[in-house]
Amino acid sequence: MLMLRGRVGGTGNPFNLGEATVVRSAVRLGDGPLGVSYSLGRDKHRSELAAIFDALLQDPLHHDQLQRELIVPLANAQAQASAAIQSKMASSKVEFFTFVRGEA
Repeated sequence: MLMLRGRVGGTGNPFNLGEATVVRSAVRLGDGPLGVSYSLGRDKHRSELAAIFDALLQDPLHHDQLQRELIVPLANAQAQASAAIQSKMASSKVEFFTFVRGEA
């Protein structure tokens, strides 16, 4: 379990928001590096996969290939999805303005 904290108004005093489950995985590949992952929720398989990739990315033999074939394409897909959402939201943006009367 993990205690989630929030802040009043986003920047004010901290308060306890609630609790969440978290899965921690640690995987050592043979005598190689130790991969560690913390994953929000209760999906053990997801956390284990993240730990395996963490260990592989620490290994110089696999790092460049994983960056090129996995990390960069996933980052590009995530950026495209984010841009599509932002574009869709921008089309419905409403701008408010007020007229200021001159005070004499």
